[in-house]
Amino acid sequence: MSDWEPKIVSFFCNWCTYGAADLAGVSRLEHPTNTRVIRVPCSGRISPKFILAALRKGADGVWVSGCHPGDCHYIEGNYYARRKFALMKNLLEHMGIEPGRVQFSWISSAESTKYVTVINEVVSKIKALGPRKNFIKSKN
Repeated sequence: MSDWEPKIVSFFCNWCTYGAADLAGVSRLEHPTNTRVIRVPCSGRISPKFILAALRKGADGVWVSGCHPGDCHYIEGNYYARRKFALMKNLLEHMGIEPGRVQFSWISSAESTKYVTVINEVVSKIKALGPRKNFIKSKN
């Protein structure tokens, strides 16, 4: 169990968090490699179906991150995302999945150090929950 590392699917806004992740990499800031990043045009584009599909297909956690509220490239996409995420937490609890397996954050493209801080927090929170046991599709 001590060697276990969580698999995290990350959905990053193209305009903000993806830029911060790229800047962290270019700046050679150390951060965990547990995430697999999927770049999306806007955090408002993330459907709850994407999150549930990632968990169903074996991810231990999902991280969604976009622009700070009010800084959306598409004016109000992150406001839609914020509303979806609030409802998503309730849905996860109803389904018996720990809400902590899905993390949300707002990181601008200039905040590479915040990106490193948040990714460390996300990995440690999901690692503390342990391997996901619910909602796993059998491989028969």
